[in-house]
Amino acid sequence: MTTILIKNIQIITMNKKEEIFIGDLLIENNKIKQIGTNLNAHAADKIIDGTNRTIIPGFVQTHIHLCQTLFRGKGDDLELMDWLRNRIWPLEAAHDEESIYYSAMLGIGELIESGTTTIVDMETVHHTEQAFRAIAESGIRALSGKVMMDKGDEVPLPLQEKTAESISKSVELLEKWNGFDHGRIQYAFSPRFVVSCTEELLKEVKSLSDHYHVKVHTHASENQGEIQIVQEETGMRNVVYLDHLGLANDRLILAHCIWLDEEEKRIIKEKGVHVSHCPGSNLKLASGIADTPYLVCNHASVSLGADGAPCNNNLDMFNEMRLAALIQKPIHGPTAMDAKTVFRMATIGGAKAVGMEKEIGSIEIGKRADLAILNLHNFHTYPSYDVDPISRIVYSATRADVETTIIDGKIVMENKIMKTLDKEIILKESNTSIKRLLKRSNIR
Repeated sequence: MTTILIKNIQIITMNKKEEIFIGDLLIENNKIKQIGTNLNAHAADKIIDGTNRTIIPGFVQTHIHLCQTLFRGKGDDLELMDWLRNRIWPLEAAHDEESIYYSAMLGIGELIESGTTTIVDMETVHHTEQAFRAIAESGIRALSGKVMMDKGDEVPLPLQEKTAESISKSVELLEKWNGFDHGRIQYAFSPRFVVSCTEELLKEVKSLSDHYHVKVHTHASENQGEIQIVQEETGMRNVVYLDHLGLANDRLILAHCIWLDEEEKRIIKEKGVHVSHCPGSNLKLASGIADTPYLVCNHASVSLGADGAPCNNNLDMFNEMRLAALIQKPIHGPTAMDAKTVFRMATIGGAKAVGMEKEIGSIEIGKRADLAILNLHNFHTYPSYDVDPISRIVYSATRADVETTIIDGKIVMENKIMKTLDKEIILKESNTSIKRLLKRSNIR
């Protein structure tokens, strides 16, 4: 049994009462054991002085592509379909086992450094085992899955799959990794988007999701060109088509959802579909601005994600929170997406999307200890007197303010020192890997 006592720290609970106070927090094994004041230090194996520090629930990012982290800076200034066809698909097709591993490790290191403790990750067609290996070694909590693509003439040959092969490989990975390390790793079926998936595959994904009780993670309504293709092929818009196939339910996580019509918004709300809002990616790819105020006001499930490094180019929840708030204000007014709303999306909202709101996403006794400790005792976050602590985090704080990250009761970064990753090796091998992939893909 390992116990950690964090003393005299500002606690932002995000519980039902949304309490904020100075106190102590005791972690026992992987859970929060006690919250209070003057807790007994003799009960702890390790004591952390939290003076002038703030502890928050670890961020939950509900749309990430770890396999793309190596491509950072290689997909700049392009719109979605050109970005995919000319950059991302050729680079994904060039991946090998080693490059997938270091791409995942590079992304995970960035995520942990910026206080993210849980991700929903979509990999590429091949070598997904190596991404799961990186997730397992790093200690991050993740829902991840092999991308599924059994349709598309413009898809590079190495990414083209037969339907049966795509399904069998996905099930094989699920049966090996789903529930690993007491549920820290979970599997999510990951059809890329309707454009690259046959109806046969999507129907089988629905059936398998029902059978295994796991999430389905895909893209929808990110780009108007994508929507036009789907309408021409199916006679329906994205979300309507997914609903037609039975996929629209509370196990479905949809990334983006920028261009929704009224029927699609209704389906999302009524069927309990989870929307992952990715403002940084949506702006950089010129895809548009999602109507998140409408979804939030109508009690739809909305969370946040950074997407992949080549379309953002950061995996930083502080960026996503700030953008999620700011981009709506010129359209809907200054109170449309306030700080508390987007902070909730980044924490308990993400936990709800992954079906773990009873286990993570807030600081409460009995919940898993997925936490981030921030140092807001800085020039850029002061004065602190009479300022809402959540506003300080959303509008003033940065990833550099994260000092310590705890996942499942284990310290994975302490005082900015990584505990589960070798940073220098990862940085070195990342450069080696992308050099190899660029040569193999003929991309300059």
